[in-house]
Amino acid sequence: MTLDPVLSQIDSDLDASLERLKDLLRIPSISTDPAYKAECDRAADWLVEDLRSLGADASKRETPGHPMVVGHIDGPGPHLLFYGHYDVQPVDPLDLWDNDPFDPQIEETPKGKVLRGRGTSDDKGQLMTFVEACRAWKAVHGTLPCKITFFFEGEEESGSPSLIPFLKENADELKSDIALICDTGLFDSRVPAITTMLRGLLGEEVTIIGPNKDLHSGMFGGAAMNPIRVLTRIIAALHDESGRVTVPGFYDGVPELPDELMTQWEQLGFDYKAFLGDVGLSDLAGEAGRSALEMLWSRPTCEVNGIGGGYQGDGFKTVLPSKASAKISFRLVGTQDPHAIRKTFREMVEAMVPRDCTVAFKEHGASPASVMSIDNPAFEKAREALSDEWPDEAAFIGSGGSIPVAGYFQTLLGTESMLIGFGKDDDQLHSPNEKYDIESFHKGTRSWARILHNLSV
Repeated sequence: MTLDPVLSQIDSDLDASLERLKDLLRIPSISTDPAYKAECDRAADWLVEDLRSLGADASKRETPGHPMVVGHIDGPGPHLLFYGHYDVQPVDPLDLWDNDPFDPQIEETPKGKVLRGRGTSDDKGQLMTFVEACRAWKAVHGTLPCKITFFFEGEEESGSPSLIPFLKENADELKSDIALICDTGLFDSRVPAITTMLRGLLGEEVTIIGPNKDLHSGMFGGAAMNPIRVLTRIIAALHDESGRVTVPGFYDGVPELPDELMTQWEQLGFDYKAFLGDVGLSDLAGEAGRSALEMLWSRPTCEVNGIGGGYQGDGFKTVLPSKASAKISFRLVGTQDPHAIRKTFREMVEAMVPRDCTVAFKEHGASPASVMSIDNPAFEKAREALSDEWPDEAAFIGSGGSIPVAGYFQTLLGTESMLIGFGKDDDQLHSPNEKYDIESFHKGTRSWARILHNLSV
């Protein structure tokens, strides 16, 4: 099956494909708010009908939360599982939106045309690039070059509580040769990317408990142990002078970056000074001797995300607080074990707590990193397809964030994932006035058509 007529079909059908996307965007499928449950159902129904219009055997699958959408189209090539999510973030604060977030509009901006509205980039616009690529293949050739399973989730923005049980119950149906995930972006406006490593995440909340009530600092200061003093000593001990994390065994399972990837990343020309300058900073603060992209994509971190204790209102109150707490997160790479790190972190903290204090811990998730093997020939075929569509050559990159579904596909389905998306850093995800560039939508659709072609030969 030839590719060029498919690309021409995508070009000629662009206006109609944008109207279809607008229809989906008008549905306020906010998964975290129970008031929008019916709208999440309506978005799932819309997707089922759209997949059926392509000839897919598609259905809405009920879960204890919002439904999943699963569809199948047979084809001659390898079996691909495509994942996206149809739920969106809340729109608050509404007064910061220039227009109704669920009345999507195309706008002219200094950087080109954009589609503005909630879900345009995260993730309805990204999801529909793949669907529209499949639509073009069907329109031109009457079939697809690969066997496709579509898998759309409705709870990604609210923690995916139904995802693992659903994957376990439907593993045989969802297993494939490779999974495609669209919830990522370009490296920059010219460089497409395949994300091949995602950091894991471990969250811990630590509370140091001292006296049985807040104390007057004049009457008790110096004689009584201050929980904030204990907590800050613990926090200060989490890094050494070179920026390395001091939790025992923390670096077990942390690999060095392969030379091939190091070379690719160096060729990206990442300007860390501009990156930090945009947020009013100038100096790298991570491990000494590591590049900025290593710090962001392939090295683990320990960060304090919040501190509480004592009087924090207006004015001044001279107290020794009865307790103090901190929220601490660890981004993980390679084969680091989040459960082992939790254990050694807690042991380290407990050893630093004096006799007059106690410590309480509250866990906030523990997911390992995901590392995709680029030795699979499909990765290079997809990279070549992206390079043919965009101005600059595509790169294999890492991500500082976490996309747990990629790890679940590995562990529960035995399927490697390719993470390919066309969002941009200024898409304002989760914020007012979210947008998706028309170029991202158009060239993203063409990119998926090229990828399907390359994977089928």
